[in-house]
Amino acid sequence: MNTVRIFIAGASGTLGRRLVPQLIARGHHVTGTTRSRADELRALGAEPVIVDPLDAEAVREAVVRAEPDVVVHQLTALAGLGMTRNFDKAFAVTNRLRTTGTDNLIVAARAAGARRLVWQSYAGWPYGSGGSTVKTEDDPLDPDPPADARESLAAIRHLEAAVLESGLEGVVLRYGGFYGPTTSLDEGGEHRELVLKRRFPLGGDGRGDRGLGDRHLQRRRRRPGADERVAARACRPARRARAAASAGLARAPRRRSAGLRADDEPARRVERQGGA
Repeated sequence: MNTVRIFIAGASGTLGRRLVPQLIARGHHVTGTTRSRADELRALGAEPVIVDPLDAEAVREAVVRAEPDVVVHQLTALAGLGMTRNFDKAFAVTNRLRTTGTDNLIVAARAAGARRLVWQSYAGWPYGSGGSTVKTEDDPLDPDPPADARESLAAIRHLEAAVLESGLEGVVLRYGGFYGPTTSLDEGGEHRELVLKRRFPLGGDGRGDRGLGDRHLQRRRRRPGADERVAARACRPARRARAAASAGLARAPRRRSAGLRADDEPARRVERQGGA
C-alpha cells in the first residue's frame, strides 16, 4: 500500500478524531488542524497544526508546509448546538467554514500541489421536497428553502461547486446525522436530552434504520472522464415531534438512531479516494 500524505482541516472534531487513527494505522502520513487540541492529535499519530481556518495566509502556509497529496475538509462549528429559532444564525460560523474556509483550503491545496480534495457536505434537508424519497445527485436541492435556512443552503451550494469545479480531483461526501460516542446523541448530548424530553422533531416512528449508515451517504466525484452517481436515501425534515417516536428512540438512542455511525467508513472512503 502506498503512503498518502493527507491534510485534514478540522482533525480534532468528532469525525476527525476517528478518521486520523484509522489513516495512521493504514500507514499514511496525516497532518491535522486544530484550534486547541494539538496534544490529542499528536497522541493519535497525526502531526498537529494550530491554525485559524478563516485566516487565508495561515492556512496556505500550513498546507504548503505539509505537502499533501489529499486535502480533507471536516470543518464545522456545531458543538453545543441544540434547537434554535433561527437556523442561519445557529449555523453562521459553520457557513463561513463552508464558504471562506473552503476557498482558503482550495487555494492552499493548489499552491501545495495537492491532487485531490475530499470535502464534507450534507444530505437530507437541502434537497427539494418533490419527487422520490430516494435521491440521487441529479435531484435538485431545494429551490425555495425556508427564509432562515437560505444562507446555510447557499453555503452548501458554494462548497460543492467550489470543490467540483476546482480543477483538482474533487470528492464531496454528503453526510447525514451522526450518532454514537461524543456526538449530540451520546449520553449527555444536547440532542439526546431534547429527545428524552420530547422536544426534538423526529420523522416516522423514530426508530431509525440500521442499514442507513451507508446508504444515506452520497458521494459526488468529478475527474477527467469520470462522473459517478451513487443513489442514497435522504430523509425529509421532520415538522413536528411525535410522542411515540420519542419513547422509541429514548430506549436505545445509540443503536437505533438513523444516520452515519462514527465507525471506519470515512477512513475507507478517504483512503480509497486518495489512491492508496
